[in-house]
Amino acid sequence: MIPEMKHKKKIEDRIKLKNKFLNIEKLNLYLELAKVRITFFVAFSTSVGFILAAENFSFEFLYYSFAVFILASGSSALNHYQERRTDALMDRTKNRPLPSGKVSGKEALIFILALFGLGFLLLSFNLIAVLLGVLAIIWYNVIYTPLKRKSAVAVVPGAVVGAIPPAIGWVAAGGYLLDPKLLPVAMFFFIWQVPHFWLLQVIYHKDYEKAGFPTLNLILNDIQISRITFIWIVALAVSCFAIPLFGMVENIYVNLMLVAAGIWLVVKTSKIMFKYSDRLIYKFAFKEVNIYVLLIVLILSVNKIIQLV
Repeated sequence: MIPEMKHKKKIEDRIKLKNKFLNIEKLNLYLELAKVRITFFVAFSTSVGFILAAENFSFEFLYYSFAVFILASGSSALNHYQERRTDALMDRTKNRPLPSGKVSGKEALIFILALFGLGFLLLSFNLIAVLLGVLAIIWYNVIYTPLKRKSAVAVVPGAVVGAIPPAIGWVAAGGYLLDPKLLPVAMFFFIWQVPHFWLLQVIYHKDYEKAGFPTLNLILNDIQISRITFIWIVALAVSCFAIPLFGMVENIYVNLMLVAAGIWLVVKTSKIMFKYSDRLIYKFAFKEVNIYVLLIVLILSVNKIIQLV
């Protein structure tokens, strides 16, 4: 009996270990469905909007950043659901949860509805924040997602969605939506969206074309693409310089840090102008653009927090 009991216990332990592994694997699939790496940046932009508008320091910015993170995760998961068929045609995306069959369409929809429900519940204390959240979902999932199947430059109008999270943070902190000071902050995140997604499209243009998406490579040559992309990157750096002009930053050392960061970005990404046929250069530029935005958010947030405390 004892050997049999030991054998039975081993089997039970293996089943428990397998179930634990499967649960972790399932969790990772849902995290991928929510595009947490992208929605993390969305939450960060909400934080900076809240902190810049705040008159007193409060950890409340974490609450609203989390709320927007949940809402953005739902919108991202819905985007996965909308593009599950085209994702199956691309090497880069064919192993995503939905096209691979690891998550069913029904499971995804339940997950999406749960995220939307929780996100709007968390934002329900602020009506304007809720309305901006609705606008963001409509703009991303109803306008931009179908539009990018028709136009290679759909990312330009689609980039409006990038300006909404900092606006949510701004109004959540008690700021006015029509406050001129919000304009350069929203513009900065709007412009960031264009090189962010444009660089992805250039890097994976063959995959996009395989799935039937129009790309810049079908209408422009490599030199033209590199120039246009670089212009948007320069515009991103220049847009950051407008933030101090609206009275958001008064410390000269912080202003110098913003200028230095902008120069770093322009110099580092200028390689795409000369090595425009090297896709690896575009990958580096993609990372550098995102590192720059994260750096600017940290500089602006830390500077304002120091002033508040």
